[in-house]
Amino acid sequence: MQNQPRMFPQRGTTLFADGRSVRPQVEHTVARGQLYEEDYFYTGLENGKEQNMMPFPVTMQVLARGQERFNVYCTPCHSRVGNGAGMIVERGYKPAANLHDPRHINQPLSHYFYVMTNGYGAMPDYKAQIAPEDRWAIAAYIRALQLSQNATLADVPPGTQVESLQDVAEKQGLPASYAGPWPMPSTAVYGAPIVGIVAGAPAQNPMPAAKSAAAQAAKKGGTGKAPAGPSGAH
Repeated sequence: MQNQPRMFPQRGTTLFADGRSVRPQVEHTVARGQLYEEDYFYTGLENGKEQNMMPFPVTMQVLARGQERFNVYCTPCHSRVGNGAGMIVERGYKPAANLHDPRHINQPLSHYFYVMTNGYGAMPDYKAQIAPEDRWAIAAYIRALQLSQNATLADVPPGTQVESLQDVAEKQGLPASYAGPWPMPSTAVYGAPIVGIVAGAPAQNPMPAAKSAAAQAAKKGGTGKAPAGPSGAH
């Protein structure tokens, strides 16, 4: 193998018609680290601030994709209803964010995209695992989850019958307590005061705007990786 034919960098060759051993980059390819990622679709920021809007229309297909990706990547910590009581939390991991408490309900939609992209507190980033369009789909699905857990009778179309979760549980042969609050393990430690129970799990008050993930990153010089926040996983 030591003597097998090979190309030498920057040397000429008769193998190719142009006489170059170093081949030009294939047209329309993008090398790692060279993708233009300054616009809202890739950053979730506009003028350095999170925004409450999607970069493309939300359809049922987008929500279905967001649900599928959320169930794969987010439920181990946040649970399928997004209340932060996922399986690994039940096994002693730091409690994840309850996406239904006032603190997270009031976050701009792109906040969730930003956190998935850059990480926050105990939560690592998922930009290597989840494509940008799927991160946006997950953010849209989180909004749907929030509506599902915080809807009122005024949100229900006229004539629609509404059943309580306790009644639904009993019809399926489950105890009424099945739809009650989710108990957290004794090892659960929160870095911010708990103000009550929302969607069956502990809730926190809204964080001041100056302490948002993007604001903290900007304060640190825009490093992209936000520092650990008071709530840990976000």
